[in-house]
Amino acid sequence: MASEAENGKSYQGPRMVAALVPALVRPAFRKRAPAAAQVLADWEAIVGPALAAVSQPRKLFSGTLAVACSGPIAMELQHLSEQLIARINGHLGHVTVTRLRFVQDLPPPPQPPRQVRRPAESAARKAVAGMPEGELRDALEKLGRSVLAPR
Repeated sequence: MASEAENGKSYQGPRMVAALVPALVRPAFRKRAPAAAQVLADWEAIVGPALAAVSQPRKLFSGTLAVACSGPIAMELQHLSEQLIARINGHLGHVTVTRLRFVQDLPPPPQPPRQVRRPAESAARKAVAGMPEGELRDALEKLGRSVLAPR
């Protein structure tokens, strides 16, 4: 078996994790930049529930954010584009979006909230009964209800 020195590789000793992170995340960021992921995740908080219900961010490329919406809404968003760009950049904390491009496409219909059955509710409550009162218990109970609810 050839040693590392014979293969042209050299062992440099322990390295800080921060030195390894860029090489690990670069492929993921090529597919979706962190700013684009942030805009997708926080769209409703950025534009408000009314506009979020009729529009959806699709792609951020070279400062241009593509937003899917229906035809009549595209006109309204066009008029609000300066305010939307300011809201998006304000939310991100730096200038990322310089232009909006509207794509006529119907956003997916909103999903109705799932109905939680009583058995799932009681089973989740029983699962956390031994825990002390607090935010952790409440969060775990909510997670349990979600996991145990029928799909």
